Amino acid sequence: MKLVEECAGLGELIAGPQTFQQVPYRISRYQGMASSGLPIPGLHRIEGSIGVEHVPNAAALVGGAFTLKLEDGRSVALTLAAADGRVLAEGHGPKHGCSCC
Repeated sequence: MKLVEECAGLGELIAGPQTFQQVPYRISRYQGMASSGLPIPGLHRIEGSIGVEHVPNAAALVGGAFTLKLEDGRSVALTLAAADGRVLAEGHGPKHGCSCC
């Protein structure tokens, strides 16, 4: 996996019906690469952290999916991996039985 992007800022965390604004985040995006140097569609990993001190009862969200809207307007689907704010998302790459890639 190759690091292709890092970003940080204040975003909006959307977890079900709840929205938390001004949540600090820092995320890194890694892309799977073929030996030819070309990216492998769908094979990626996003990891980083969010400021859970801004989210009431954040421990209850561990293991759950949420959307993080970044400062630049993009939205990222993530999973809260730990109560300390670590987040994660992984793509699986092509030919794994799905219809997305």
